[in-house]
Amino acid sequence: MSTMILRVLSLRTLLFLGLWHTGKRSLASAPEIQDQPRKIAVIGAGIGGTAAAYYLRQEFGIGVKIDVFESGTIGGRLATVKFGDDEYETGGSIIHPLNLHMKHFIDTLGIPQRKDVPSKIAIFDGKELTFEESDWFIVNFLRMLWRYGFNFLRMYMWVESILDKFMRIYQYQQYGYSFSSVESLLHAMGGKTFLTLMNQTLEEAMMKEGFSQIFINDIVAPITRVNYGQSVRINGFVGAVSLAGADSGLWAVDGGNKRMCSGLLYHSKSELIPARVTSISVKVRPSKTGSAATFYEVNYDGEFGSAHALYDIVVVATPLHQGMSDISFPGFYPPIPSHYPGRYHQTVSTLVYGLLNMSYLGTTQPASEFTVSDILTTDLKGSIINSLISLDPVHIPSGYKHLPASQTKIWKVFSPKTLSQEQLRRMFLSSHLVSETPWLAYPAYLSPHRKTPPFILHNRLYYVNAVEWAASAMEMSAISARNVALLAHHRWHNQVDKIDQEDLHMRLRGEL
Repeated sequence: MSTMILRVLSLRTLLFLGLWHTGKRSLASAPEIQDQPRKIAVIGAGIGGTAAAYYLRQEFGIGVKIDVFESGTIGGRLATVKFGDDEYETGGSIIHPLNLHMKHFIDTLGIPQRKDVPSKIAIFDGKELTFEESDWFIVNFLRMLWRYGFNFLRMYMWVESILDKFMRIYQYQQYGYSFSSVESLLHAMGGKTFLTLMNQTLEEAMMKEGFSQIFINDIVAPITRVNYGQSVRINGFVGAVSLAGADSGLWAVDGGNKRMCSGLLYHSKSELIPARVTSISVKVRPSKTGSAATFYEVNYDGEFGSAHALYDIVVVATPLHQGMSDISFPGFYPPIPSHYPGRYHQTVSTLVYGLLNMSYLGTTQPASEFTVSDILTTDLKGSIINSLISLDPVHIPSGYKHLPASQTKIWKVFSPKTLSQEQLRRMFLSSHLVSETPWLAYPAYLSPHRKTPPFILHNRLYYVNAVEWAASAMEMSAISARNVALLAHHRWHNQVDKIDQEDLHMRLRGEL
């Protein structure tokens, strides 16, 4: 379906792209400041934590020591699994062409994009295939036009209008502006539009824009199910982010998206501490001048037992929610909760090396002629899966192409629950389980929108993952990481004119 879209960048977007590539905000132009922090801790080495370490180094320079704590593997929810001689992506897998932070990271780190492999999409309602993409663009276009009118083109235009506003954040961050809350960041990008989207469902937002119910059920719902494992009753903002994920030009990192995390960690010259952080508290210590100095004590369990260390600034880049973290914050007033309200939605990622059962899809088409790679599902007839995707290795060898369904290959099944052996037998004529990973991958996006957790937990204690409650994506984590690094820098140096400024879009447009 993505091949049906011909992207034409707006003049505004091209301006932002040009601004981004003309260079980052230079700290060398600012007055030399001597009282830099000595030590910064980052909790979590996923994309949010490693991006935060990268941007903190950029903001505070080479003199500060940055420690990154990680109890698991570098990459967090970006992960791969090995089968045979190849590795396959099990976590976050696609990146939008306008995700400028992700593009900047791979350019800086010298990591290539994965080779593109042409793919086709089908939609399955739990009983039969309701749509199968053709190799011919004109055939796909006429099918869509006959069944849905111009809804598909209008969806592209609607998402494009939201992306145009979203792109403003790159210009703001390039000029060093930051925001103290997720709501203020969204308002700066999209004004009331984004906040309104946060407080209505995607279905409500699209119905108000004149989209038909059948188009929402048949086309939009399968996209939200594959990207967020949830229905069109997610909030409108994350729904728009999900629809952008069905765009053309999507890409991934050669060798696995987690390579960005290890690259950012190395590039930031941070020290990785393989340990689980158990608590963060405030400590007051005398300084050389005789006055009291405030530090944060990070307590952790590592390879050699329990330990602690003092830091000037701490950035939490792991979700502070039930089932995701058990960090306590003793002694803070007002109290900082260990678990914020809300829950993370479970999606089970099951990798199967198997031979697809065509009758499961309700079709008599010969398997040798079925070359669809991405099967999305509707939620009207109770499909037990969210998607069924023929998976490519994280490194594409020369001459690689998708195999037809008549051959055994790796399939990735997203489902809300663990699949039983009987369910797998119905899907595959023969199968070998490669891996099963239950992900608490993203929040349960309910509407109306619940107030997001704050970026600022305490004076010099920050929270990157607050942004996930607007939308969870690699680029959203990177945007939040840069925002938090800017916040930490400006608040350390009392540069309040760079925080929560209104009408930035009009002001910066006047400066161009």
